[in-house]
Amino acid sequence: MVAAEISVTSRPRRMVAEHTWIRRRTNQAAIVNHGGGTAPLVGRRPIVLTIHDLQYLTHPEYLTPNKRRYLERAIPRSVRRSAVVAVPTDYVRTTVIDAYGTDPDRVVVVPHGVEASLGATAPSEVDLRATYGLGDGRFIVYPAITHPHKNHRFLLELMARHWTDPDLRLVLPGGRGAAEAEVVADIARLGLERRVIRPGRVPDADRDGLVAHADALVFPSEYEGFGAPAVEAMALGTPVVCSDQPALAAVVGDAGLVLPLELDAWADALDAVADRSDELRAAGRGRADAFTMERSGAALASAYELALQVGR
Repeated sequence: MVAAEISVTSRPRRMVAEHTWIRRRTNQAAIVNHGGGTAPLVGRRPIVLTIHDLQYLTHPEYLTPNKRRYLERAIPRSVRRSAVVAVPTDYVRTTVIDAYGTDPDRVVVVPHGVEASLGATAPSEVDLRATYGLGDGRFIVYPAITHPHKNHRFLLELMARHWTDPDLRLVLPGGRGAAEAEVVADIARLGLERRVIRPGRVPDADRDGLVAHADALVFPSEYEGFGAPAVEAMALGTPVVCSDQPALAAVVGDAGLVLPLELDAWADALDAVADRSDELRAAGRGRADAFTMERSGAALASAYELALQVGR
């Protein structure tokens, strides 16, 4: 493994590196896998292109104009250059095929996998409650950056209207996104400062522990290409309540509560989770067995084999 000594936080620098540093070092490679949804204009083939989602098609309003224009040009071009397109779910596969007229035989599902060691180093519930000021009551968790499509504001309205137990805590780990100002304003407007815990980015072990010890992982996202936190929660034995967005619905299946994004539909969700806790925890663990690293790796290896055949 060779790590590039470049900044990956700067898109222009990364694009330059793709055309220079990466190109030189992949000249002799049998396959080049670009994992960010786009491929450079030049470089060795065959290419395996990994597309995690196509949110820019369904929710263009959540992207800056420059980013949207870039993706509108770069992704279709990258798909055409690729021997194989790898996607995380059937939902994204269908979207790719429909959007770009891609040969269905060249678009393959490579689901994400969960490490078997997930949660192994998580702190105890007692320590987490003390560290994050969770009190002694129930708590639920939603680990996500405050991007608009993550729909944090939906949960805040639920906390104010329906989930009114004064001891209930909603924990929102994650960085600041484009909807940060609106989320902060809603917390103040709805008087939720004491009941909503916002620790920002937390260590992986703490995040895993918060999910593992929560009464539920709540996931009201408007758009996902996969929904890794839902799978991780199921693997950790935590009940999942999620939106009926297609990818999430397919990933969670009947192992969690999959609900339309309507406040009334979610009003009694936590009571349902409490009533079915053992059932949902067992179903979630069984469902998570379909998303192992071994299965993910085998699917990716098959994508590489297909790329070699197509590229001959």
